[in-house]
Order: sequence, then structure tokens, then C-alpha cells
Amino acid sequence: MTAQRITACRFCGGSLSVPFCDLGATPLANSYVPPEHAGTPDPSFPLNAKACERCLLVQLDHTADATGIFSDYAYFSSFSSTWLAHAAAYCAGVTERFALSQKSFVVEIASNDGYLLKNFVSAGIPCLGVEPAANVAETAIANGVPTRVAFFGRAEAARIVAERGHANLVIANNVLAHVPDVNDFVGGLAALAGPTGVVSIEAPHLLSLIAGMQFDTIYHEHFFYWSLHAMAQVLAAHGLIVMRVERLATHGGSLRVFASAPPHGDPGDLAAVRASETETRLDHADGYAGFGPKVGAVLDGLRTHLHAMRGRRIAAYGAAAKGNTLLNAAGITAADIAMVADRNPAKQGRLLPGSRIPVVTPEALLAFRPEEVLILPWNIAEEIAGELRAIDTWGGKLLAAVPQLRTIPFPK
Repeated sequence: MTAQRITACRFCGGSLSVPFCDLGATPLANSYVPPEHAGTPDPSFPLNAKACERCLLVQLDHTADATGIFSDYAYFSSFSSTWLAHAAAYCAGVTERFALSQKSFVVEIASNDGYLLKNFVSAGIPCLGVEPAANVAETAIANGVPTRVAFFGRAEAARIVAERGHANLVIANNVLAHVPDVNDFVGGLAALAGPTGVVSIEAPHLLSLIAGMQFDTIYHEHFFYWSLHAMAQVLAAHGLIVMRVERLATHGGSLRVFASAPPHGDPGDLAAVRASETETRLDHADGYAGFGPKVGAVLDGLRTHLHAMRGRRIAAYGAAAKGNTLLNAAGITAADIAMVADRNPAKQGRLLPGSRIPVVTPEALLAFRPEEVLILPWNIAEEIAGELRAIDTWGGKLLAAVPQLRTIPFPK
């Protein structure tokens, strides 16, 4: 794999001259290592996020090969019950809002294992998933969700329109960060929706990332970090006008943006989000200063704690990409954390990239009887605390490191 240095904004061509967060050189966060390759060093690439001086879109200044990242993917959405409930509620809401029926057509881009579209399948609403990872798409197809294996852009949108017509609803949830050619991707969304369809986007909110010190959501497969200020510019450049915004708790604070040409309907939180971004100066370059030093303090705190605990039974839970960013940026290894548990069989038996911590089953973690467990996917810490309730019986503790090192309580 290779990484290309980027000096001009991928959207508008402006200079990437506004510093935001430099995490050094790290391995790809989702490149889990088979045990037979334990002795082979991971390729590492710069992980440095900057803002464009012109449009203020935050993005990485290096692009790792997207084909290598996404063609065989280890993330399956269906392993989080919280996420399944979120998807079901979303589908029910948009079905009512846009009066979707058996005469409608819904397309989801980056549809993963069909966790969301299965709700439309159950309701008898025609749908199609577009998913670049063949191993993940196979699971969706096996579960009855129509899926085509492809990277999405204008060309793929044209093929779908030629075969099926325009979509009433085009869903791009938690994918807009993942596409290096954002103009081709958003141009494809607009072409697929056509003159009357709606584009629905969910993306972690840059404002929440800054406020919550969520630097561990910066990794190579996230090329972009979205403010509404930047997203509205990109959408408008392709004929899509933001018509409604909803604030979500997911991923530590996300935006759900509906856009169409022309806009219509209730604007929701649109004015409030714009006001909050103006107040925190995300529409000015100085709004991005000072984040990097704060990240350094968090990493120092985690290093100090784990090094002091060396020789004790320390484990982690959730072999998530954000956890790999955290561990590698802090220089944590298997000498500090003995194992990390994950429910996903595709990750079990492998090693985390960089840190080389072995991934085990939740049952193996409990059998280890750890004194402390570091919850890496802090956004679902309450769900995980419920799964690990047994640790409380021997006096073990649950911790999270973001936004600062803290104890996670067990549910009553």
C-alpha cells in the first residue's frame, strides 16, 4: 500500500495550511494482523488532520489507498445492539416523513452487512445496498438484502439510474468521511436522487469532536471531519441544498443532514447548529487552534496510568478503529494491555495493528479476571458495561480514556 501526500483541499483546491491534529505515523486502524504475520512490521502512514484555508473542510494531508482499506473490511455493524436500534428508529422515521411505500426506491451507500436496509426489506419497500467490501456484502446478500459490490461515485450512480431509475431516498450514513474523491461521491448522490429525491447523510460532527476531545476518531479511512459549514458548501456545489438538520448522540455527537434540490420541509435544528458553529468560530481558521496540545495531554495521562499498572491484569474491550488510533498514538503495546475482547469473529484470533495486542472473545476476557478493562469504543461504554457486569464481582474496574481517563460505572 502507498500513501499520497495532499497539499490542496480535495473539495475546493485551497491550501491545507490550517493545523488541527497531528497524531504522527500509525498503521491503518482496521488492518488487523493474522498471528502468522506477528513478526512483520505494519506499514505506517502520517495521520495529520488540517483544515483548508478557503472552505475550512478538515481533512487528512495524506491519502492511503482506499482499495486496500475497504475491499476486505473487518467492521460489521450488526454486532452492536445499540446501533441496530438506531437504524430501526431511523428507517421508521424516514418512512413516515417521506411517505415511503412499495412504489418507492431506497438506496444506501456503504450499506455494510445490511443492518439498516433489512428494515426496508421487512416493510416491503424496494431497496438496494452499495458496499465496496465484498466480504461484508456477502453477509447482507445472505440475509436477503439486495447489494451490489462497488465503490460509489458518479459512474455507479449512472448505472443504477439506468437500471432502476432515480431513488426517492439516498442514504449515506457514516460514509462521507470515508471517500477521498468527495466531489465524485457527492456528485453521485445528487445524480442518484435526481430532481425530486432526498439525500440523507449522517456524519460525526466536528464540533463534538473538538468539544469531547474525540481525536481517536481520526484515522486513515476517515479522510474528512465534517462541520455543517463545510458540508453545506460541498452539497451546494453539486446542486443539493440542506433542508433539515438533526442533532444525534451517536458517535459522541453526530449530524443527520437531509438535502435535496429544491429544499422543502421542517428545517429541524438547522439554525441552531449553524449558530453553534459560528459561536465556536468553526467558520474561521482560528477555531481550529489549540486542539493538538490538548490531545497530547490526554495521551500522556493514559501512558502514565498504564505504565504504572504494568505487571497487573489489564485488558481492553472493543477492537474498534478508534481504539487503535488511541493505542498507537499513545505508544501502548501488549506489554501494557494483555488482550482486547470483541464480539466480532472476524477480529478474534488476530492482533491489533501496531500495538500487537491479541483479540479474544468476551468469554476469554472474563476468564482472565482482569483488574482493569479499558473500554476503547467509549461511545457505547454503557452497553459494554452491561455486558461486563461480572467484572464487578471480583472488584475489577472499567475505564475509558476519552475525553479524559475516567471510571465507567457498572449498571445498577
